[in-house]
Amino acid sequence: MDQLWAPWRLAYVAKAAQPKGDECFICTALASTNDRDNLVALRTSRSVVMLNRFPYNNGHLLIAPKAHKGRLEELDQGELLDGLETVRHMVQLLEELIRAEGFNIGLNLGKVAGAGLPGHLHWHIVPRWNGDTNFMPVLGDVKVIAQSLEALWDIVTERLKMPG
Repeated sequence: MDQLWAPWRLAYVAKAAQPKGDECFICTALASTNDRDNLVALRTSRSVVMLNRFPYNNGHLLIAPKAHKGRLEELDQGELLDGLETVRHMVQLLEELIRAEGFNIGLNLGKVAGAGLPGHLHWHIVPRWNGDTNFMPVLGDVKVIAQSLEALWDIVTERLKMPG
């Protein structure tokens, strides 16, 4: 059997703890001032943008309301509009920064629909590129992410600081 060596991933794997009980990683991140460790890229008036700690693809972002709400009907008009405007803004940013050619954008509502955190709804933005699938997931049950979360956080937050 061939081995795939990626020793730099140990720090990521070792510190990526699963939430305990009803703990909400989004609310925990919002309560903290350490945005880098919590992968918070942007805080708007009503939403937060976070890098997905377990990405499906490079650039995988989560956009969530700041309020802990698990259903669309719980969002007021301002929260819904701010969330979708933030999705639109982040898509444009990812097109510019990492040259994404397409996107899967979705919202899993409820545990049976695949929501890993059913109590705090969040949109997923998953960048895609022509030919971004390869043999690794099929034959090796391995997904290759080309960029570290820290490097992605750096370029996203640096671009968000720039005017325009």
